[in-house]
Amino acid sequence: MMVKYNAILALLLLTIACQSQQKQASPKTKEMNYKVQKSDTDWQTELTPAQFNVLREKGTERPNTGEYNLHFESGTYACAGCGTALFKSATKYDSHCGWPSFDDAIEGTVVYQKDTSLGRVRTEILCANCGGHLGHIFDDGPQETTGKRYCVNSLSLEFKEDDK
Repeated sequence: MMVKYNAILALLLLTIACQSQQKQASPKTKEMNYKVQKSDTDWQTELTPAQFNVLREKGTERPNTGEYNLHFESGTYACAGCGTALFKSATKYDSHCGWPSFDDAIEGTVVYQKDTSLGRVRTEILCANCGGHLGHIFDDGPQETTGKRYCVNSLSLEFKEDDK
């Protein structure tokens, strides 16, 4: 009877371990769906260390330090990793949160992923072309528009001024 109990326990533990490994592997699988595929070495060559930390390692810049936090020129904000246009300046607003905020993204340029880091559930936003981490989206944006706040790291963006 004890041998049977130990065998069932061992099988149960093995099943749990396999499921845990599958869950850990899933983010890498999702990364393979992006059009732009580069090695970490290539990204490190093309990005500054701070940009690499944010875009590829899901870091966050300190609030009120980013170049585009209080930037309101007319143009387009693109992914600093691959150049994909992500946000129009018309959707940018001052949310007083310390990071650039937008109430909408250009359709099809941002993907959304559940983020359970830091002990809470949030929605991470990533560049749909290269998978670069941009920031997070929240439901506390301007109610007269979308009600969304795309809270974005300046380091993940590059600004392209409109032609005059």
